[in-house]
Amino acid sequence: MSDNQDCVLLIENDPADASLIRGILATVPVDVEWVRERCDGLERLSRRGIGAVMLNLFLPDSQGITTFDEVFAVAPHIPILILSDLEREDLSAQCIQRGAQDYVLKRHLDRYWLPRALRNMIERKILKEALFLEKERAQVMLNSIGDAVLSTDVSGNVTYLNGVAEAMTGWPWKEAAGRPATEILKIIDGSTRESARNPVELAIQENKTVGLATNCILVRRDGYESGIEDSSAPIHNREGHVTGGVMVFHDVSVARALALQMSHLSQHDCLTDLPNRILLKVLLSQAMALARRHDYRLAVLFLDLDRFKNINEALGHVMGDRLLKMVAARLVACLRGSDIVSREGADEFVVMLSDIRGVDHAAEVAKKILSDLMVPYSIDHHNLDVTASIGISIYPDDFEDAEALLKAADTATSDAKKQGRNNYQFFRSDMNVHARERQSLESSLRHALERQEFVVHYQPKINLETCAITGAEALIRWLHPDRGLVPPGQFLPIAEECGLMVPIGQWITRAACMQARAWMDAGFPAVPVAVNISAAEFRNDGYIADLKAILTDVRLEARYLEIELTETVLMQHSETTASILQALKAIGVRLALDDFGTGYSSLSYLRRFPIDTLKIDRSFVQEITGDANDASIIKAVIGMGQSLKLRVTAEGVETHEQFTFLQDRHCDEGQGYYFSPPVVAEQFTELLKSGIGRSRRPLALASPS
Repeated sequence: MSDNQDCVLLIENDPADASLIRGILATVPVDVEWVRERCDGLERLSRRGIGAVMLNLFLPDSQGITTFDEVFAVAPHIPILILSDLEREDLSAQCIQRGAQDYVLKRHLDRYWLPRALRNMIERKILKEALFLEKERAQVMLNSIGDAVLSTDVSGNVTYLNGVAEAMTGWPWKEAAGRPATEILKIIDGSTRESARNPVELAIQENKTVGLATNCILVRRDGYESGIEDSSAPIHNREGHVTGGVMVFHDVSVARALALQMSHLSQHDCLTDLPNRILLKVLLSQAMALARRHDYRLAVLFLDLDRFKNINEALGHVMGDRLLKMVAARLVACLRGSDIVSREGADEFVVMLSDIRGVDHAAEVAKKILSDLMVPYSIDHHNLDVTASIGISIYPDDFEDAEALLKAADTATSDAKKQGRNNYQFFRSDMNVHARERQSLESSLRHALERQEFVVHYQPKINLETCAITGAEALIRWLHPDRGLVPPGQFLPIAEECGLMVPIGQWITRAACMQARAWMDAGFPAVPVAVNISAAEFRNDGYIADLKAILTDVRLEARYLEIELTETVLMQHSETTASILQALKAIGVRLALDDFGTGYSSLSYLRRFPIDTLKIDRSFVQEITGDANDASIIKAVIGMGQSLKLRVTAEGVETHEQFTFLQDRHCDEGQGYYFSPPVVAEQFTELLKSGIGRSRRPLALASPS
């Protein structure tokens, strides 16, 4: 590009979205400049130095397609990526027709797909510029001896060929001289394969400059074909009489191939070469028109790979891309030639079944897809298991609009995931209510941080020998202004999908550290706080630096902060996990392995990683007095912890029997409703004042969630 490719201008009014995007691109070698209004964006573009633009069409001082038109008018040669909501996708498609390079749905913003979309957009722009330059060179060559030149007499017999013409026709000049031009220049129509009229003859006959049709092909003497463009003109003597003709032509095969490639790229997914969403909507609309005319049904299957993100994070995006290509190939292989497979984006695919016999037919295909996808994939000595959740909508039963049909299938996919994944569900009218509810929750969640709607509850950790409070686990809660207290199980999965886990994790870490400092300043003995860390935050390149900054700002010694990580988080990219954990230990924080026994850890990992605490999962604790196997597991974990000099904490202690069992086995710490539920900071302060006695009985409070 002519401008600086490393500088991206973000024109986005929403600070939360802007912060999310800048955070995602923080690890990409680009500089992101953020402005909130159209006028500021136009002013920045006028000063040049911008290599790409990310644009929200709805700004305080401009709305809709007008926003794009004004930005494009100022920077027509800079690639523009539209930031779109699902309901405004048609408007984004219009922008592409008017010159935008691409658009991305905000629901797909994450550390993999946004940089990839930005990179693909810039590469497509470079390819377009290369095509433009190629055409410019071709135009210059038409006026130079570098092009092929052929001349004839007035009868149409060849009088001259230059070196380029010799190569393109396969005829040496001396051999071609005197032969009819129609013999030397074998030109056919690229569409009909019929012989085209010789342009030199036409120029002589009509006594004017003429050119070939745009799709003509020159057949060389040995049969090789190349696309050509030409300009033929009559040759006059001094009296103005026609004495012959001349044709200047050149090979445009490369330019035509580039044009075809650009057309293909605009309608197909770059990774799998399947139709993209733009082409799918065209094909779906055409198929619906045929179904309407011939009175038959068609089905749309929206397919989402289950937990594909875990594979990406564990094995890397290169492996993930290879897996996606293999999944795409299997989908194509298990369908009819008349059916369409499209890649929706990320790990989502759409299948269109034309002319189905009935809804049972769609169900049969969904079962076959699920079965075929479950066969393990072998990639570089890894055997990967993949399942999918499928949502199905039927035309015309559900909707008679292409966009509505796609949304209905997408909505049904969410229901399939709720039913346990690896299954299919048909769309039902009541699903729209749930989809709107989820969308509303996501929209509110994006603004919850700036509106200070999150609160922290603290659950005490208890020394099982002395019943003294030894620490507190910080647990986030969302106090929605209209819905009240939203359980973490409802909003944290949405936050993970939307890429909000990093800022939310930073917030709760800072809040917990500030509270620990406040208790110290109030004169209480030091109360270490524990914070759960998500995979997104743990893998964030800026995590260590952010953690150091928080501890410094709050004036809290690192030893009073414990980081809790699940086995799943630690096992992903285990080659880098050890170095991150060592960096955390160097700071001085404590490390706990949460939900121990539910993942896939091994003793070798426990020796390799600098873990301080093992937390026994509540599922084992709840059955220790009734299930001999669970009791044996708990005894083994406690013994293993003692052998490895690790502190052992039992979660979910709810009864006196569980308490005494753990106490008799010399478990170090307990945590659960037997001692106290998670409470707000003020209530926890009262616990610090009063303490929790040895004869503590279960509190008459709400059941654990």
